Amino acid sequence: MEDDIKTKIKNCKTAPFDSCFPNQNQTKNCWQNYLDFHRCEKAMTAKGGDVSVCQWYQRVYKSLCPISWLSNWDNQRAEGTFPGKI
Repeated sequence: MEDDIKTKIKNCKTAPFDSCFPNQNQTKNCWQNYLDFHRCEKAMTAKGGDVSVCQWYQRVYKSLCPISWLSNWDNQRAEGTFPGKI
């Protein structure tokens, strides 16, 4: 199963349709995948697991989110002022 997930991650070109976010505006989808990636990464690091399974969320948010948002959020996380709960 792990190989199947890694294959799907490698073949992913852009964010697939997500029925949780059916509208044209994908802002919430971008935000949620950004949070999910960092939560997954934190949890897998704490457990000593393989963080490569979290790459799915990273690829999705990188295909949806504007670069300026990502750099702003990364700066906020580094400064400890990020508004999301990770």
